[in-house]
Amino acid sequence: MRACHPGPTLVVTAVGGALAAMVGRGVGGTLMVVAAVLTGQLSIGWSNDWIDRARDRATRRSDKPLAGGSVASRAVAVAAFAALALCVPLSLAAGVLAGVVHLVAVACGWLYNLRLKSSPVSPLPFAVAFGLLPAFVTLGLPGRPWPAWWALVAGALLGMGAHFANVLPDIDDDVALGVRGLPHRLGPVTARLGAAVLLVAASVVIALAPGDRGGAVSVAGLGAVALVLAAGLIGARRSVRRAAFGVMVAVAVIDVTMFVARGGGLV
Repeated sequence: MRACHPGPTLVVTAVGGALAAMVGRGVGGTLMVVAAVLTGQLSIGWSNDWIDRARDRATRRSDKPLAGGSVASRAVAVAAFAALALCVPLSLAAGVLAGVVHLVAVACGWLYNLRLKSSPVSPLPFAVAFGLLPAFVTLGLPGRPWPAWWALVAGALLGMGAHFANVLPDIDDDVALGVRGLPHRLGPVTARLGAAVLLVAASVVIALAPGDRGGAVSVAGLGAVALVLAAGLIGARRSVRRAAFGVMVAVAVIDVTMFVARGGGLV
């Protein structure tokens, strides 16, 4: 379980479940969304550690079970493909269109792991995958409605911000091993600024979305995001890894709260 990137996996799954409950998918529909998102995220996390095992060993990543030899490489590979196999029927259970949308999002995660991590377009799979999460949730409703444009944009911005923040703790080791995604090419200072700008932009899009609902909560949410980013900058002096993850989780919680304050108006 430590090899599946448990923190991000649980956060993305929880966000998917919260959105499903918010738009009225009901208990059964919400659980189905949670199961589909969870298996998809497990497959992405395990495949990431399996594909990166040589690099993680080279940098002596003690937090990576494959790097330390505490789990067999084959076991993680089998787990990744088993989770992917389960994700397919669980996604399609929400309907063909919704299922295909979610499987495209999961494919983006695998494509990042396999190819795009070292590409200047490394934020693209995050933008597509996170942007499509609200669509997976709403397309399972009667009539298969697409979410409002601002929900897609906010998801894409949040995903790209998460990518920039996630790269920061290992940026120097990655560059030394030839990993050159967009944040690496921009450098640590610009990447840190990019993460902050993207995360704030996602929150601003939600706060300023058309409609009259969520006003006071949205204003408070923007203030909370600013405080979280400030705390993250201070916390990064002790541990960049913990600060980056903490900021991602906090901003995700704040953004979902602002979504809820809008009364489920994703459609």
